[in-house]
Amino acid sequence: MRQIVLNLSLLISSFCFAQETDLQLKNISDTILNPKRTLKVSDPFDSAKTTQKLFPGNLYHLADKNTFISWKCKSCKSAPFLDVNGVEGDQLFPYTEGVATRLLANIDYSDSKGNQFKILAFNHSIHDEDGLQTGRFSGGLLGLAKFAKNGNYWEMKSFQPAIAAFGAFAQCPIPKLVEIGEDQYALSFLHANGGAGAPYNGYFYIIAGFDGKYQPLMEVDNYSLTNSASSEWSSSYTVITDNNKKFFRDFKIITTGSYKKAKGTEDDFEVDLPAELTEMAKTKKQFNFIIERHYSFKGKFYKMIDKPIVKFSNVK
Repeated sequence: MRQIVLNLSLLISSFCFAQETDLQLKNISDTILNPKRTLKVSDPFDSAKTTQKLFPGNLYHLADKNTFISWKCKSCKSAPFLDVNGVEGDQLFPYTEGVATRLLANIDYSDSKGNQFKILAFNHSIHDEDGLQTGRFSGGLLGLAKFAKNGNYWEMKSFQPAIAAFGAFAQCPIPKLVEIGEDQYALSFLHANGGAGAPYNGYFYIIAGFDGKYQPLMEVDNYSLTNSASSEWSSSYTVITDNNKKFFRDFKIITTGSYKKAKGTEDDFEVDLPAELTEMAKTKKQFNFIIERHYSFKGKFYKMIDKPIVKFSNVK
């Protein structure tokens, strides 16, 4: 009797596992990805249901909060989108193997006139039959949809199915809202990646609307360093509001950390240093440092201005 119960339990478990991993792709029309499409949803705003209206594929809820929409567009013409990892080249979206779309964030904000807005951020990755996200140097492809409240409805004001890919293992970092001008808002996040067991180098990005579309307008390298046995650093930013700029205000970024020459062991890799530290590292084995950098919007992108201010301490 015990053996029969065990076999029945295994059968049920196998069936449930098969059900959970037997993911189907739903073909959707290429009109769904039209950036000029319109969408109106009633209040209260349901971010999950709205995401499925944007990408009407098959919805799956797997274990460990792994919820995504599985879809394919046979009539779509794939286009290249930058993957900032720069290892596997651009991502061709929509993926011919199918797409898994996950909701990243539902961001609320209001302007000075009291108008209410929502930004939905979503992550695309290549469809996987087990619902996984793989590839250390494959970023998650970021897409955005912006809504404005109009009475009892939310109307989509802009829709960009894909912008660029960030992060590791096909997982884009969750963006955060930052005000970069008067009623001008952007999204910021930290992209970090590195080899197995090696240091993770962090880059700071600002995504904002410019020339009619959302795009990366700032990239700051050496923003952070983690997973290193000998060195580490992190940064913070401040939007400068005292320079009489109404839009695209300047940024001040301060990086604080420590450097110690690597021992060259299996767990202690030599790190790539910010340019401001390379001369000191040639003659010293360890030191603490603070780097202050200023960035200003020039033409189409934020660029570093003036000479970085560097302070050293605990030099040995």
